Amino acid sequence: MWQEGNTDPDIREVQVQVGDVVLGGSLGIPDGARGLVIFAHGSGSSRFSPRNRAVARALRAQGLATLLFDLLSEVEEVKDARTGELRFDIPFLARRLAAVTEWAQRQPALAVLRMGYFGSSTGAAAALVAAALHPDLIHAVVSRGGRPDLAGPVLPRVQAPTLLLVGGQDVGVLELNEASLARMEGLKGIHIIPGATHLFEEPGALEQVARQAAAWFLRFLGGVGAEARA
Repeated sequence: MWQEGNTDPDIREVQVQVGDVVLGGSLGIPDGARGLVIFAHGSGSSRFSPRNRAVARALRAQGLATLLFDLLSEVEEVKDARTGELRFDIPFLARRLAAVTEWAQRQPALAVLRMGYFGSSTGAAAALVAAALHPDLIHAVVSRGGRPDLAGPVLPRVQAPTLLLVGGQDVGVLELNEASLARMEGLKGIHIIPGATHLFEEPGALEQVARQAAAWFLRFLGGVGAEARA
């Protein structure tokens, strides 16, 4: 079971300067990395989310580099814990994600890799908005139990192939995902995990998320045929 904090020996802690704030990040680059997946966590979470770290470990096992980072600085986290005003500010979070993407693009070890986003909860909406801002850089998006509906009018502008992963028992969120999928015009898909609820805590549910996400990212970032789609 994943614990809070960084216990992975293949992870390097990094600092990402975004404007006048510094965001903490956890970067893992396996040998011969075939793509980079940048994670956008949900409201009230952080880069130490045990679920996202479990998915990230599974992606690295498939040859994908991963970057998990904090969307908010420590000062902003304290403010948001009190007011909750930043965690649902999707344009703000999307700008943060876009800035981190630009940071990754400036790193020699990462700039050579095709990039994708893995978003959960409200982070999925931020990922979709940021993907629309960077259609030249973002080649795939995966949402886990996300709120793509919060991306609003941006949905039809998302060009990156997008996969929505939703629990079959995630009442309300499943319907929002289905409605959002209908509004998207690019390459898209939805995979419903039977019996799973919002946090995918059921036995085997998170493993299904990791398998589906890895297959999608390998297809569009570094799998067979990716060169032809570049």
